[in-house]
Amino acid sequence: MICRLCPRQCGARRTETAGEGFCALPALPVAARAMLHQWEEPCISGSRGSGAVFFSGCVLRCVFCQNAAISRDGLGKPIDVPRLRDIFEELIGQGAHNINLVSPTPFAHAIREALAEPLPVPVVWNTGGYERVETLRSLEGRVQVWLPDLKYADNALAARYSGAGDYFETAADAILEMYRQSGDYVLEDGLLKRGVVIRHLLLPGALDNARAVMDWVADTFRPGQVLFSLMAQYTPQPGAEGLLGRRVTGAEYRAALAYLENLGIADGYCQDAASAMAEYTPLFDLRGI
Repeated sequence: MICRLCPRQCGARRTETAGEGFCALPALPVAARAMLHQWEEPCISGSRGSGAVFFSGCVLRCVFCQNAAISRDGLGKPIDVPRLRDIFEELIGQGAHNINLVSPTPFAHAIREALAEPLPVPVVWNTGGYERVETLRSLEGRVQVWLPDLKYADNALAARYSGAGDYFETAADAILEMYRQSGDYVLEDGLLKRGVVIRHLLLPGALDNARAVMDWVADTFRPGQVLFSLMAQYTPQPGAEGLLGRRVTGAEYRAALAYLENLGIADGYCQDAASAMAEYTPLFDLRGI
């Protein structure tokens, strides 16, 4: 295949076993773990866990990535589409409330095939937000819950930290497409059955960026349309320098919470500051794959 799945549209040649271009991934999926994940938002993890499949590779290059072993370093096991479908069904058999596709974009074509027959639980598209609208449209009817990051409103920061100088307008267009497909969020017994949850990870020294992200959400959506999740889990990674070498301060987080409240964004979640721990990163040992 000649790949144009993500906004980079690098036109890389991807065979079943080898890849070129930005992500250098093969056409067949590569995954590093499948598990019942307890550390998502309550409406996704529920009581039994979210059926998470962690894919290898990424369309961003976030210098603070907690999953660098799989996003950049190539850890993962190649699988085919029938095996991917089997993994979904195995997780459902274990009691998963949903199937949670983590960093799925490079394998959107294979995932679409694996989801040709509907599953009995919602499918969650868990993404860094840097998505091509045309790829999202190809998934219409197969994904019920969209879980995008909105990492940046500041494109200079996006270029510096994630290698994506067009991040904001790209992610904003993607989120609007996600909302077009899902409509207003629907909760049943505390679990999200359909809708969009916009995540923002507060970064050290980037309070103005967080405020601009929240401004866009408040200006774009009315109460009852989407959920917003303010995250405090930033953890410095080995070799982190400058502002990224420290955690978010209590004052920064309190200021972000106050701004969120003043905007009137009440539908969603605010992460406990105690979540800034490396232990919340799953062990990528290929189990379940």
